[in-house]
Amino acid sequence: MTDTTSMTAEKYGVVSASKIIGEAVINRQNESLGKINEIVFDAKSGRVAYAVLSFGGFLGMGSKLFAMPWGAFDFSVTENKLILNVDKEKLKSAPGFDPAGKWPDFADRTWGSSIHTYYGYAPYWKV
Repeated sequence: MTDTTSMTAEKYGVVSASKIIGEAVINRQNESLGKINEIVFDAKSGRVAYAVLSFGGFLGMGSKLFAMPWGAFDFSVTENKLILNVDKEKLKSAPGFDPAGKWPDFADRTWGSSIHTYYGYAPYWKV
């Protein structure tokens, strides 16, 4: 029997958010960067805006969350991992937020521009 979900992702690049949340994230050096905690959509444009990455800590304790521009990811359908072209050291000093604290206002374009600039990507609303 053929797995139509993976076949669809390979053919069209379409995958459900529930398949991405919880997936492992690695960088180009195959270092573990954490897992996807949340997907943030821009409801007005109908586009994915950010993936929230959980990074650091031990067994989920002490981890920090990072809003990553969606365009920064590549999806590896062969390994079920998201690939992020960010060095671990850059991520350690990146602007993040506490999972139990106040999350950023993802609709704030000034905040969003600073996040995109930090990672070297054009804001999704300008592409």
